[in-house]
This record gives sequence, structure tokens and C-alpha cells, in this order.
Amino acid sequence: MTDAGVLSQPTLVLNKSWYAISTTTVQRALCLLFTEAAKVIRPETFEVHGFRSWSDLAVPPDEPCVRTVKLRIRVPEIILLTRYDRVPRRTLPFTRRNLFRRDNNTCQYCGGRPGTSWLTIDHIIPRSRGGRSTWHNCVLACVPCNRKKANRTPAEAGMRLLTEPVVPQWMQTAEIPLGRIPQSWEKFVNEQYWNVPLEP
Repeated sequence: MTDAGVLSQPTLVLNKSWYAISTTTVQRALCLLFTEAAKVIRPETFEVHGFRSWSDLAVPPDEPCVRTVKLRIRVPEIILLTRYDRVPRRTLPFTRRNLFRRDNNTCQYCGGRPGTSWLTIDHIIPRSRGGRSTWHNCVLACVPCNRKKANRTPAEAGMRLLTEPVVPQWMQTAEIPLGRIPQSWEKFVNEQYWNVPLEP
């Protein structure tokens, strides 16, 4: 991989409390490290390093690195901000995980909890009739209830919602890019399937 390719790779950013809040590029991470705005977490041991001790670490032969005139520096996969301890608040995305969490893995018609593989996302106003995938138009429904409701509104199907669908009040924090995450990030972020935004 070229130096430019290495510098554009993602680095996970943790706040002062070791909470994942975002990602940045390796280039930006090294700038933060050099100015002492961040430290690097060594993934294998969770040791925390400043720029000097990080640049003193030996780089394994098969591992990509950043080269300067005098140094070969390991790629920082995780950095820890030294001063920032807040958690950025972002609009909660409409995702499968968030919908399952809002509805507590429960069918909103019969109250059953048959397990995630037997729960579906039901559009209160069917998509074929202009209903959209939004917090206010989608609920969890078990397979039997979804089949019973079919391509109708709850009123037309003689069914009632147990709760009114609303936008949850809890907030999304970290925005982690989709795709295969490095193994070193796994203790700080969750898998991404449940965080994929649902199509409108």
C-alpha cells in the first residue's frame, strides 16, 4: 500500500472516557498525536502512547506503516483524545437495530415476543399505498400478525396498535463507517448490520 493509501485509512476516535465517538484518517490522527491532542492505544495491550513512545515502537515487517525521512511509524488504529470528554449528539438514524430497540423486540399488534427472526417491519400505511419507512409509519409485527394485516391499514384489518409509534428520545453517538471493521475496534464498536439506514 502506498503512503497516501495508508494515510487515508480510518482510525477510530475515542473520547477521554474511552467512548467511541467517530473516525478520522491516519493522517489526521498522527497530527492529533503530534500536537498532544490525542494518544494512541496499542490494540494488542491497550497501552497508551504519546508521539515519542509510539514512534519508538518497532514496526513488524508485514505491517503497513507511515514513513518519514527518519522514521517508520506504526499506523494508529485507535486514538484517545486527551481533552475532549463529551459525546456528540446526532440525530438518531432510522435503522433496523433502532426500530427493534424502540419496540422492545415486541409485536406491536399482539404483544408477542417470538424472537427477532419471527419479527418483521410492518408499514402501518402500506408502501403500495404511499406509506413511507419512517418512525411514525413503521412498527414491529410478528409474522402471523403481518400476514393477517397484509396490504391493509390496521383499521381495515380490524387490528389495533398497542403503542403509538414515535421517534425515540435516546440519541445516536458514534458514526462508524459501514464495511468490515478492524479487529482492534471490536471492543469499542458494535457490528454494523443493525445500523444500516432503512430505505424510505
